[in-house]
Amino acid sequence: MSEHRYIRTLDPRLSNQIAAGEVVERPASVVKELVENAIDAGSERIDIELENGGTRLIRIRDDGGGIAEEDLHLALSRHATSKIASLEDLEGVASLGFRGEALASISSVSRLELVSNIHADPQQGWRVVAEGRQMEPRLSPAPHPRGTSVTVRDLFFNTPARRKFLRTEKTEFGHVEEAFRRLALSRFDIGLTLKHQQKTLHQLRPGNDTAAHERRVSALLGSRFLDNALHLDMETGGMRLWGWVGLPTHSRAQADQQYFFVNRRVVRDRLVAHAIRQAYRDVLFHGRHPVFVLYLEVDPAVVDVNVHPTKHEVRFRDGRMVHDFLFSSLHRALGEAKPSAESQETPADDAAGDADKSPSDATQPASPQWQQQPMALNSGSDTSRPTANRVRQFMAGYQALHPDHEESLLTPQAGPSADTPRREVEREAEMPSADAAAWPAPDDATQAPPLGYAVAQLHGVYILSQSPRGLVLVDMHAAHERITYERMKAQVHGGQLDAQALLMPVSIAVTAQEAETAERERDAFTRLGVELDAAGPETLLVRQLPAMLADADVEPLIRDMLSELERYGRSDRLQAHIDDILSTMACHGSVRANRHLTLPEMNALLRDMERTERSGQCNHGRPTWCEMTMNQLDKLFLRGQ
Repeated sequence: MSEHRYIRTLDPRLSNQIAAGEVVERPASVVKELVENAIDAGSERIDIELENGGTRLIRIRDDGGGIAEEDLHLALSRHATSKIASLEDLEGVASLGFRGEALASISSVSRLELVSNIHADPQQGWRVVAEGRQMEPRLSPAPHPRGTSVTVRDLFFNTPARRKFLRTEKTEFGHVEEAFRRLALSRFDIGLTLKHQQKTLHQLRPGNDTAAHERRVSALLGSRFLDNALHLDMETGGMRLWGWVGLPTHSRAQADQQYFFVNRRVVRDRLVAHAIRQAYRDVLFHGRHPVFVLYLEVDPAVVDVNVHPTKHEVRFRDGRMVHDFLFSSLHRALGEAKPSAESQETPADDAAGDADKSPSDATQPASPQWQQQPMALNSGSDTSRPTANRVRQFMAGYQALHPDHEESLLTPQAGPSADTPRREVEREAEMPSADAAAWPAPDDATQAPPLGYAVAQLHGVYILSQSPRGLVLVDMHAAHERITYERMKAQVHGGQLDAQALLMPVSIAVTAQEAETAERERDAFTRLGVELDAAGPETLLVRQLPAMLADADVEPLIRDMLSELERYGRSDRLQAHIDDILSTMACHGSVRANRHLTLPEMNALLRDMERTERSGQCNHGRPTWCEMTMNQLDKLFLRGQ
């Protein structure tokens, strides 16, 4: 017979150590919690000092409001906080901390000393000390300027099992430095310093103007980040998104430069990650990760931060609206980026640029300069008949870069359909005139457009152009592929897709929740050319699909769409399938290697690149062009040295 076990209240020390398991994972966790407390205290300066990666010593000093003598004994108690007092406060939390667990948890697994003063007189400070098992804090007077200092020694000294999970000093300090980076990016208005082994590694001045923001971002992420990033600031419906997004050509092998803040709180959120991934979907090279530092500002009442003890996760009241705002803002920003003729130094022109490179960047080409402004696809394109059939006719009958030069560029695979006049098909792909007289001689390149003027074709693959800054190399197939792809997307997605009824409806067994999602999102499916009917409580019939997806594997496609609609309130699976088909068509319909192009034809391609969204990458994420400035060329040939 099993022994009867009585329910009992946990010993305070044990309950604090259990809580510490959720909050205090490693020294970086301690730094995060203590610095957040300092920020909440209204500090203008925060100093962080560590020894042995933080395992031996962590000291955080701030100049905030401090803690009164009569409150010091409560400061180390669980669920004791000055930041919330009611449910209404919790539903609109504006502070970083609010659980009242951090100091109690940290003191239960370390030797902690807290010295604070709320007065201008340094002699009125007080100290409280707690060491692991000794949960009764000791209080004594201690001189200290206005503000608070927290010293944490010998982390996990009384929990050896936890201590064994710590890594090397270098690894632990790397985690601390990453936590510092996130905190420093969250508050530009606070000065921060970081010391390790008595050596100052970061000393960041406060500042609230754009220049100060950029100085801090550059100091923390390297100058190459800003050299290859777009700044955005968009606002709608009570939401504001601002910050920097990296160009697709400046991606990383790891997701180690991705910072997203909600009301100045760094978060990791699946909905946010999905929206950003969608925005980069057809411009990022396979296996690469985008870089960004983004700030979302919303009413605190519409976001729940009380989701996880570490407060890294949030939940939005209207996740679909947030998702759509993030996706559309980033998609527009990336689409509106285009080559810039501004005379700026590229990363390679600056010695610091090379110092910023890491193994994650090693495979990246030299990135060109970009500017951001609204652009339109070729105004000559006819989008009044945005159908899949029309695109097929265009691709079958018109494969050329320009209607006046198709024979010199490509050999048409087939003529247009019998009922489609050739000139009508050509009008849908009309591009700028390739008249040679439209471009000055290369000697006039100082007044040239961003990508300059073509001077030669290299091995039938690359276009060499003289630009205002130096020389530009263009992969002609990759560039034309993007131009063709963007035009086809505008035609296909500019209106109702051609739909095709299935000869035999496809039956899919689903859960009751999936069936409910399908019914709720019926209009969304219809807009995408999908017709779904309920054939039972847990059965769906697919009766219609977009014509371009007539041969698609229906069941996994619909299941993926239902899953994304349920999780994110939005699905791009169908559009992704269609775009994949258009990408393949564009690839086959673009100018091939070893095709001889005349100078006017090459210049026509350059001008179209300057007008086309996302022209810096082909459909597969490969760069379409790169630039070498005169400074780089001079260094290469040791001129002036």
